[in-house]
Amino acid sequence: MDTFKVQIGRVTRDLPIVPVSPDIKVALFNMLGDTDVTEEAGRELAQKLPADIDVLVTPEVKALSLAHVISRESGKPYIVIRKTQKPYMVDPVAREVVSITTGKPQLLVLDGFDVQKIKGRKVAIVDDVVSSGGTLHSIRQIIEEVGGEVAAVVAVFTEGQERPEVTALGHLPLFK
Repeated sequence: MDTFKVQIGRVTRDLPIVPVSPDIKVALFNMLGDTDVTEEAGRELAQKLPADIDVLVTPEVKALSLAHVISRESGKPYIVIRKTQKPYMVDPVAREVVSITTGKPQLLVLDGFDVQKIKGRKVAIVDDVVSSGGTLHSIRQIIEEVGGEVAAVVAVFTEGQERPEVTALGHLPLFK
């Protein structure tokens, strides 16, 4: 299997190149269960956060452990945007998004209990990889709808087209 070598601080990984559609392959970056990568990336990104950030917001699952490390390192709390609406959520705010890695519509949901933690605050969106920008766009809409200001976007990698609005530790190309 072909791989693509990445460096995250002092940690190196060979990412498998996998197809996500008939025409596109990606270097698959999956931090889940990789403590060394998560810790290194979290420390590095915490140092790159603007000083005026009040709260971190992250989509559920793959970036969750990253947001936890950035939160611990920066002292900023974090909120998780869920991918399913739960029965216990009060007045949830939801958006649909199609991600390059899933290829099908997904729901992003902010629990109404978390709205006051975002309203009037400067927010940093935390993600593992920003590719098409669909997830980022939907999270930004949710944050702005509830009165927060997106003041930064941090990710371990950008992918595909360059994204100057994202503070990232590296860039992953797309493969044919």
